[in-house]
Amino acid sequence: MPPAMILLLTAVALLLTAVVVGGEGKSLMLTLERASHEGVGVSQLRDRDRVRHGRLLQQQPVGVVDFQVEGTYDPYLVGLYYTRVKLGTPPKEFYVQIDTGSDVLWVSCNPCNGCPTSSGLQIELEFFDPQSSSTASPISCSDQRCALGAQSSDSGCSDQNQCGYTFQYGDGSGTSGYYVYDSMYFDSIVGNSVTSNNSASVVFGCSTSQSGDLTKPDRAVDGIFGFGQQGLSVISQLSSQGVTPNAFSHCLKGENGGGGILVLGQIVEPNMVYTPLVPSQPHYNVNLQSIAVNGQRLNIDSSIFATSGNRGTIIDSGTTLAYLAEEAYDPFVSAITEAVSGPVRPILSKGTQCYVTSSSVSENFPPVTLNFAGGASMTLRPQDYLLQQSSISGIPVWCVGIQKIQGQGITILGDLVLKDKIVVYDLGGQRIGWANYDCSSSVNVSTTTSTGKTEFFNAGQVDNSADNQVFNLTVQVSL
Repeated sequence: MPPAMILLLTAVALLLTAVVVGGEGKSLMLTLERASHEGVGVSQLRDRDRVRHGRLLQQQPVGVVDFQVEGTYDPYLVGLYYTRVKLGTPPKEFYVQIDTGSDVLWVSCNPCNGCPTSSGLQIELEFFDPQSSSTASPISCSDQRCALGAQSSDSGCSDQNQCGYTFQYGDGSGTSGYYVYDSMYFDSIVGNSVTSNNSASVVFGCSTSQSGDLTKPDRAVDGIFGFGQQGLSVISQLSSQGVTPNAFSHCLKGENGGGGILVLGQIVEPNMVYTPLVPSQPHYNVNLQSIAVNGQRLNIDSSIFATSGNRGTIIDSGTTLAYLAEEAYDPFVSAITEAVSGPVRPILSKGTQCYVTSSSVSENFPPVTLNFAGGASMTLRPQDYLLQQSSISGIPVWCVGIQKIQGQGITILGDLVLKDKIVVYDLGGQRIGWANYDCSSSVNVSTTTSTGKTEFFNAGQVDNSADNQVFNLTVQVSL
């Protein structure tokens, strides 16, 4: 993959809740599951995000699917988001990470060299066997879909004329295997009835070798679910088949247990604002134009945030913290420090600006506004840029969670600033939108049917005679 691509952080990666909204007003929802591990400090979170930034490498009757959300959002309990996908015939269930920075869905296959056989996430790992699926077929080297795979990985051909792939990551880990074409199954709610095993055929990777962090059992899952824009991503395949819209959305719950929803389709919210995607980029690049602290615009050249060479502003729900281009970081932190009020004592902790205060951060720290092309603004509360890290003599210590990437001009907006917001990736319209939202609430999902009629899904309230139907899609939290 090109070195500028930002791929998967295995330690802290956003993984899935998906809802697919398909033709004829049908929707599919997969939901987020998150597993947590021992607490770590900001510096360790920053180091693990740095690893990620080196790795950023007709109509089916599809309905709503709601899987239970597990785990916690807490950034000090390092976790990852994952969901279950059903592949093959008969269908077999696999736990896969969701990664918006890579493109391909792949799962561990039998046999596999280096693939973990157990997981610290307390899940049972599985291996896909194409020989055991009556609907599986390998992708040959002459298949045009093999050429699509070259957009997302190093590809090659085996002696058996199988289209192969290799994903290599900056931390030394990687995976290789070959592409297969098989059925993906969904349990769906269509209309007011529940149906099982609706399917769509997709190309995905069959991993026969893994190395590095992918072999470690502590956070092991069965594979990775890429949500990039290239031709072999599942969102691209399903939308080209007319199964889903060419869009997806997520809402990450930032309080009381975490969890969230990732929707194949557009979540509808009246207060959404949109900014254009920078065209012809492998990731979700946007044009950040300025930053304001407490209503005062900072004196930062907007060209610092522009996409050119190794510069740019990327929205990446797989990054735990957030990162500013090096030239913007010091003015930003200085403005925060100057704007605080009340009994707040600034300190440095391992190079990170922190504050000792027993008072409410919501009252004593300023709001931050990120201003984007097209007039869209994202307002950050203090809890969207601060993390409570420790205490001194019983007094809480809050640290700036927005970090800088030393020697690089990349700005990355990760989970820290994206939480408690609906974020819509409108790939057809080449734009990204967001709105503040309580992600434990239900969401409305919109789709346009083959007749051109727009319908809104929001569960449970089904009126087949009405033009607008609503299904409630809720986030379930397991503590």
